[in-house]
Amino acid sequence: MFEAAELGRKIKKTVYNEEIEGLRADLLQCQQELLDCDFSVVLLISGVDGAGKGEMVNQLHEWMDPRYLETTAFDAPTEEERERPHFWRYWRALPPKGKIGIHFSSWYSDPIAQRLNGQITQSQHEAYLSRVNTLEKMLVDDGTLLIKMWLHLGKKHYKQRIRHLASDPKTAWRVSKKNLDNIKVFDEFRSVAEDTLRQTSTGHAPWIIVEGYDPRYRSLTVGRLLRDMVRKRMEVDPKTLTSPTVDWTAKKDKTTLLDFVDLSQALKKKEYKEQLLHYQARLNVLARKAHKQKLSTVMALEGWDAAGKGGMIRRIIHALDSRHYRVIPVAAPTDEEKARHYLWRFWRHLQRAGHMTIFDRTWYGRVLVERIEGYARTDEWIRAYQEINEFEEELTEHGIVLMKYWLHIDKNEQLARFKAREQISYKQHKITDEDYRNRERWDDYAQAVADMVERTSTQVAPWHIIEGNDKRYARVRALQLLCDRLEQVV
Repeated sequence: MFEAAELGRKIKKTVYNEEIEGLRADLLQCQQELLDCDFSVVLLISGVDGAGKGEMVNQLHEWMDPRYLETTAFDAPTEEERERPHFWRYWRALPPKGKIGIHFSSWYSDPIAQRLNGQITQSQHEAYLSRVNTLEKMLVDDGTLLIKMWLHLGKKHYKQRIRHLASDPKTAWRVSKKNLDNIKVFDEFRSVAEDTLRQTSTGHAPWIIVEGYDPRYRSLTVGRLLRDMVRKRMEVDPKTLTSPTVDWTAKKDKTTLLDFVDLSQALKKKEYKEQLLHYQARLNVLARKAHKQKLSTVMALEGWDAAGKGGMIRRIIHALDSRHYRVIPVAAPTDEEKARHYLWRFWRHLQRAGHMTIFDRTWYGRVLVERIEGYARTDEWIRAYQEINEFEEELTEHGIVLMKYWLHIDKNEQLARFKAREQISYKQHKITDEDYRNRERWDDYAQAVADMVERTSTQVAPWHIIEGNDKRYARVRALQLLCDRLEQVV
């Protein structure tokens, strides 16, 4: 794979000078045109030490408008990053639509180094790369132009470059002991890198290998590729990027699992008070243990309008230390959030180790309201099931306790609660004309909920359907399930 990038290609200074002015103008023009486009560009700069990765990043900043260029250099994970799932820091760094993001030392650096050092096995390496492929497909499916460039040097040129830099007092600071040691293991590094590129060079995100021996050749090649790939993407009709999708819901049985939920479950007031205090006390002890052990919890709450999510949350947080939890109320996405993949806004809210994050409505909006109201195309919400499963698997693999609740009530109970809200001054803000309009599509939403549970209730992240016609029963049941799960892990 790397042989073609070990030929010692060079470009004469006169040729470089003749082309560079026009190339810089083209790149600046691309940035201006990109501002009006409905996609972002993510440029990964990876490769062999000494092949000019840092110089290339600096070069692009010199050539282009830094206002529309977002560069993130990933070093060893910080303590804050280690307390969250591995890909959290990469999701946070994604650029908005209309901008170019450069990832210097991206999600490929760790697996290559860890495999080379024997910190992970071959099977673990392959499992990680499978997750990388999934991440990249998510981004590309969402419209991102993902450009992956590997700057390469052969063994001979690598030795020459490192030793030359080390011998000059002006550049010796750029050479670490690790760079010198890597000369001895270059063949092993080359093998691991080649295997990594082979497994992750896909049709939607291929690798481009650029020879890094001559700085002028490297710079012109990367600049040309970036310009040409952005221009080509601008010429593509976004509709042609979507995959043909079969709407498998059209002929489904209209009877759903929600029809079999026993909504007669209820608690008397005295019994409710006793059990509420019992489970809140139990949760308090368990939550303190979890915080001490740096065990995080994510609660995902979904349910019908007026099903009682707010009241349930209040009963849960009354048992918690306010320093150790955060409630995230999810509404329509902001402009900042709409400019990125829909999962971005949920990744960014994940708390540090030992904390609890409670989402009042969640990432499932993609397969519920966005599906029913037409805010997401059919291909977008159908692929979202798999994307969500991958997201939740990453959370649980990191050790996060994930609790997913669907709070269920029947249509008559919902109407009664709507009417009650209209009569209570401090609850009137909760009821809108849209709430009544949504009732007209009750059956559509019920089918969407059934599909959601069927496709995303997994062994690592099962759904819990809470019988909610009786608020007292629902609150106690939610607390009980949470306590039972925490007791299994703390």
